[in-house]
Amino acid sequence: MFNWFKTNINGDKVIWIIAIVLSTISLLSVYSATGSLAYQKMGGNTEYYLFKHFVLIILSLFAMWFSHKLDYKYYSKISQIGLYISVPLLLFTYKFGQNINEATRWIEIPIINQAFQPSDLAKLSLIIYLSSFLAKKQAHLDNIKTLIVPFVWIGVICLFIALTNLSTALILGATSLLLMFISRVEIKHLSVLILFIIFSGSIALITGQRGKTAISRVENFINKKDIPYQLEHAYIAVSTGGLFGKGPGKSNQKNFLPQSYSDFIYAIIIEEYGFLMGVSIIILYLILLYRGLKIFIKSDRPFGGLLSAGLSFALIFQAIINMSVVVGLLPVTGINLPLISMGGTSQLFTGITLGIILSVSRQNNFEDNYA
Repeated sequence: MFNWFKTNINGDKVIWIIAIVLSTISLLSVYSATGSLAYQKMGGNTEYYLFKHFVLIILSLFAMWFSHKLDYKYYSKISQIGLYISVPLLLFTYKFGQNINEATRWIEIPIINQAFQPSDLAKLSLIIYLSSFLAKKQAHLDNIKTLIVPFVWIGVICLFIALTNLSTALILGATSLLLMFISRVEIKHLSVLILFIIFSGSIALITGQRGKTAISRVENFINKKDIPYQLEHAYIAVSTGGLFGKGPGKSNQKNFLPQSYSDFIYAIIIEEYGFLMGVSIIILYLILLYRGLKIFIKSDRPFGGLLSAGLSFALIFQAIINMSVVVGLLPVTGINLPLISMGGTSQLFTGITLGIILSVSRQNNFEDNYA
């Protein structure tokens, strides 16, 4: 058994450990947080969501393993196909997607009855495409004409995502800017990209489904007039957790807090396991970012390095924003906590993301060089 793991589990071992630890925390937390949901929809069968989430975790770990076995250079060609597929999928979701909380971000997959969020595919495809493009065109990045095509792709994908999900579009736009910056694209060219992103965001605010909601949330956050219902209960959960928490399954706010098993699961974790667990999760995400950036620094090929950096930034940005919302540092968004929140195909895409990062480290034999 040990020899099998040594042969088949490659790449940065620390990333593997963090993924398994966070997945374990996820399983325990989701089981506790879905109690009310189980009584509402499954007649009190709490094991239903436990089993469903367990299966998704296993599938995401398998996706992570399978992705890390592929040579990361193949993802460059796959990403272009992903971009062309993403555009019609995002438009279809905007018009005909499953409506949840006044937003149509999901497509229901028949037979398995599982929600698929096309923005996950679009986000992953765009980051891979940008990493590949910037690596290939390093000698020509000082020419604005070279950057027109990626700028258009960033603007289009961010616009179509922002029509239903502004927070994800902002994370993707910020990640794209950061990738351009570390690729040494000139500031004057980056300012053009910023204009592209602002233009896309403005159109989304005017024509999108969540424009008014987003503006209202930002105004409430700045003025501190009305604390949203979900934030009020999140604050109670965080403030009553103490240093060590109330104990597994003993959360009170999970019965009142909307999306306690997804967007606000961090609040339930702190309530049940305490402030120390909350800080430990932050540290695990920061270590994950550090390992991803270490792969970037030590990579002997530009594409692999940029790929690791871009995917790491996007993943950790999402985690930091989610946790910041829960503790009141940012206005409410609609993004979940990667590797921990209960989700549909988003868990699979997180597994694929980590698998690609591991593929870069595996190809460069980093597992023997990480001290």
